[in-house]
Amino acid sequence: MERTTCCVVGGGPAGMVLGLLLARAGVAVTVLEKHGDFLRDFRGDTVHPSTLALLEDLGLAERFARLPQRRVTTVQLPLGPARSLVTVGDIGSLRGPYNYIAMVPQWDLLDLLVDEARREPSFSVRMSTEATSFLTERGRVTGVRYRTSDGRTGELRATLTVACDGRSSLARSLPELGLRTFSCPMDAWWFRLPRQEGDPHGLVGGAGEQFLTAMIDRGEYWQCAALILKGTDGRRRAEGLEKFMADFTAAIPWLADRVHTLRSWDEVKLLDVRLDRLRRWHRPGLLCIGDAAHAMSPVFGIGINLAVEDAVAAARCLVEPLRRGDVGLRDVRAVQRRRWPTTAGTQTLQRFAHKQVIEPVLTGQPPFGDARRAKRIMERITTSRWLNRVPAYFLAYGALRERPPAASVR
Repeated sequence: MERTTCCVVGGGPAGMVLGLLLARAGVAVTVLEKHGDFLRDFRGDTVHPSTLALLEDLGLAERFARLPQRRVTTVQLPLGPARSLVTVGDIGSLRGPYNYIAMVPQWDLLDLLVDEARREPSFSVRMSTEATSFLTERGRVTGVRYRTSDGRTGELRATLTVACDGRSSLARSLPELGLRTFSCPMDAWWFRLPRQEGDPHGLVGGAGEQFLTAMIDRGEYWQCAALILKGTDGRRRAEGLEKFMADFTAAIPWLADRVHTLRSWDEVKLLDVRLDRLRRWHRPGLLCIGDAAHAMSPVFGIGINLAVEDAVAAARCLVEPLRRGDVGLRDVRAVQRRRWPTTAGTQTLQRFAHKQVIEPVLTGQPPFGDARRAKRIMERITTSRWLNRVPAYFLAYGALRERPPAASVR
């Protein structure tokens, strides 16, 4: 019989941060990751100031700084008939040293976390190992059944199982956790375009004919997201790639000289955007965090930030109970109580943005129901230093900063 103290299902940012924090505190942790590596494109690659500060607390700031990265300090949107770019969020104006968002391939960040966690004798990670079901005894989750990529199966028992396996989490099939889904007006197309000297810097937004775009400065290329009305992927692809590229360059003329580099729809990946959360993130022996507990919209780009903060809060609440080997319902409930206000508040803001900005634009209507009103709001944000700092701080730190347990700090 295989056994560990904490079984973490899913080796994304939340799972690896939680595994590292617990292992440093002397808790036996086993992370199960169904893929053989972390090399997947168009994942969230934003490392926010709150996570940068966490890496410093863990003694990893210097190693992280050596990773190839691009630092983003501004959020820019086009305004007026000339579509001039104006700054609506200046992260660089916040107090340093971490007054930027680091754009780092997620696999590099995860490799760093795994490499550091493996230095702890109480940590292990099993790649190519997928959790297939939960083990239960007398109403309590006592571990998982798993299957490896070569077909082997087994059981891993644990004092606590933490689901960090995203919005397709095994835990979401449990009816007692009560998944609540909110309407979402859009899906997203992800693709790349070359970046040239003289292009804008940072995070740049734009609006076209019934689509919105966000472009992330990755140094040599732009990582582009085009938001389209939900359910229209097939119809819009049938209209042809050339039509979409013509609409795209009409919205962002300074990219017209390079859209020809996108040669087929195979280079455009569809993300089914969801917005939901579990009513309960726990049951005896089980806790859900990150996207497993709450799938976030890409609006504000803070899903990874929230997931990492969930992991830090979970470590603070659970280190001592796990050391004792006695994790009760009160302990896992404490994690949800701490993180619930931030999660619900952020999703409320995302739903507001969906209704007032995204859905109107995608259906050919003016944002906020009135083009002049929308222009006044944007002008007020861009001319007010205080209003400009609010979105910058929210992007940087979210609504609540979490501190790692003292036993995990180096």
